[in-house]
Amino acid sequence: MTPDQMRDASLLELYRMEADAQAQVLDAGLLVLEREPNHAGQLEACMRAAHSLKGAARIVGLDDGVKVAHAMEDLLVAAQEGLLRLLPEQIDGLLQGSDLLRRVGAPVVADAPSAERVEQLVGLLQQQLATAVPALGRAAAAEEPRVQNEVMPPPVTAPEPAEELHEDNRGRVLRVSAERLDHLLDMSGKALVEFQRIQPLADSLQRLKRQQTSVRRSLDGLRDATLNSSLEPQVLALLEESRTQLYECQRLLHDHFEAFDEFSWEGGQRSRSLYDAALSSRMRPLADVLVGRARMVRDLGRSLGKQVRLDIEGEATQVDRDVLERLDAPLTHLLRNAIDHGIERPELRARKGKAQEGRLLLRARHRAGMLLLELSDDGAGVDMERLRDVVVARKFASSETAAKLDEGELLAFLFLPGFSLREQVTEVSGRGVGLDAVQHELRQLRGSVRLEQRRGEGSTFILQVPLTLSVVRSLVVEVAGEAYAFPLAHIEHMVRVNSEDLVQLEGRQHFWHGDRHVSLISASQLLQRPEGRTEEAGIPLVLIRERDNLYGIAVERFIGERTLVVMPLDVRLGKIRDVAAGALLDDGTPVLILDVEDLFSSISKLLGSGQLERVDRRSQGAQETARKRVLVVDDSLTVRELERKLLLSRGYDVAVAVDGMDGWNALRAEHFDLLITDIDMPRMDGIELVTLVRRDNRLRTLPVMVVSYKDREEDRRRGLDAGADYYLAKASFHDEALLDAVQVLIGEAQG
Repeated sequence: MTPDQMRDASLLELYRMEADAQAQVLDAGLLVLEREPNHAGQLEACMRAAHSLKGAARIVGLDDGVKVAHAMEDLLVAAQEGLLRLLPEQIDGLLQGSDLLRRVGAPVVADAPSAERVEQLVGLLQQQLATAVPALGRAAAAEEPRVQNEVMPPPVTAPEPAEELHEDNRGRVLRVSAERLDHLLDMSGKALVEFQRIQPLADSLQRLKRQQTSVRRSLDGLRDATLNSSLEPQVLALLEESRTQLYECQRLLHDHFEAFDEFSWEGGQRSRSLYDAALSSRMRPLADVLVGRARMVRDLGRSLGKQVRLDIEGEATQVDRDVLERLDAPLTHLLRNAIDHGIERPELRARKGKAQEGRLLLRARHRAGMLLLELSDDGAGVDMERLRDVVVARKFASSETAAKLDEGELLAFLFLPGFSLREQVTEVSGRGVGLDAVQHELRQLRGSVRLEQRRGEGSTFILQVPLTLSVVRSLVVEVAGEAYAFPLAHIEHMVRVNSEDLVQLEGRQHFWHGDRHVSLISASQLLQRPEGRTEEAGIPLVLIRERDNLYGIAVERFIGERTLVVMPLDVRLGKIRDVAAGALLDDGTPVLILDVEDLFSSISKLLGSGQLERVDRRSQGAQETARKRVLVVDDSLTVRELERKLLLSRGYDVAVAVDGMDGWNALRAEHFDLLITDIDMPRMDGIELVTLVRRDNRLRTLPVMVVSYKDREEDRRRGLDAGADYYLAKASFHDEALLDAVQVLIGEAQG
């Protein structure tokens, strides 16, 4: 490449940079002018941007750019002088000109606009000017040949591209490759973690200092005890010398410890500052990913016959570069979704008393180490009845089930793969590959999305993602004696549940959380680790949610919340199931960061296999194993809970089942000392259950009590004939009657 070619290449690069910057000014200003055609500030800014691009295009020899920019400038100057009022059609032409000015300097010739397209646009702009101001239109047409024949000024020598340095109002800027920046962040993160390992050494020195103090006191006591003794002078001298040497050691240790403590504090601060500086260098304002979004909203709205504008609050909010790049597609889809599904047509909005122009509002802010985005529209909201009908029509739920679903449960269907409210496929929507893709991408980012709506007033999508993927705020737990981390973004709650509060439903352990049953799953079984034991009160549980499913993952111990520096696993390991990355705790202990998306898949397979292991009731120790176990089978929640609490108050270990089939499954899976069952139940009644128990070789000796509303003698005889050992009528039921009967059948709670 010759020096002239190098110069031309660098000039074109400079033009492309200026074209991008000035086109952003044009896009933003023209969108304002569409709403406020007489906005003097934006008219001036757009005119100057077009004028600057005309000069830049002329310098690098882009004649097409000169023509387009000149035609745009004429139209804007006429508007600035009050000779015309910019209409939406003229704004369309100016926006097309902004797009074309970006493309005339395209690095690939094939990407540049054709000469025919340039002439069409220039002709359109001149025609719009001539229609509005005939005299100016004729002058502009006459001036066009002169513009083409102007002698170009000598090109300005561009700076060498290798330096890539420039000054602006933010100071000196240097371009650095993303790979080098990532390496710097990785090294600074490791330096921070490694330096934190100095704390155990400081603790050891502190213990040594205390031990020396203890030895000194012992020597002082020994000296005092021997002052009036008849020990040899040599022994006394040796004792005194030992005291002197110990004092000297203490003095040296004290001095070194103070120096070490100062070094530890300053080194820790500097390591943290280095990491924070490296991390901040990756941060970019949210505005970087929103470039062109206001223009896209406006253009898509017009293509659908709607007037829509996008307002942004918090566009200066800083976010990690990688997070920004991966937010691009989800945000674009949600914006398109809001325009297509949310915003009504102008005539319909007018009938509803709304402004003809629809409004989208994107708010961004930091909250608890996360980026919170709220995208709202002032449209129609979600038609919940239509959504319910579509759920039934597409066989996602029966009509009876759909009728019982609340608003939150119905809105969750919008995030299912293949679900769409559109009956026909259009260029914008209807293919059923929308919100599920948004949700999947955000979960890959360790984030979440949810939808809130107000019928007739609009909808709001609430997105929450980490500010950076380089560190992750996590809950560190212990499983099988090893540390694992759950990203906090995926955790619904952290709770402790007493073993007495666990219930058995359809062969699975559950517990009450709020107003719903939550399935209980052992983390050791999920991760295929040996089950550990703990003496802590209650079972520590991590609650994670997948759409409407809430699961409680039983762990051994909560270690605490930590900010972990993410360390990707060696690529040679491939994808490890349920594991996303690694990290180091402050003391250097390795910890695996769990992939919660993978965990949901593993949970689904585990539940489908029917081999779910019972969570060990570790907190009760050996005494727990000696407690008598009772299974209560009743389809009435009130009766089940009453009997369960009565038996628990006497020290019995109680499990419950919702009907005979559920009870039969529980009896075959676990050991019980007593069965208490109702008679009238769905799927399998109590008589059938007792009959099956008495036919089973393992269960035939199990004591059985029937508690039923039926108090007739034939009902009592029917239950006893089936094999029940005791029949108690609910009509004459009272606390002591049940407890006395249980004690007669199996004795006290402790065997």
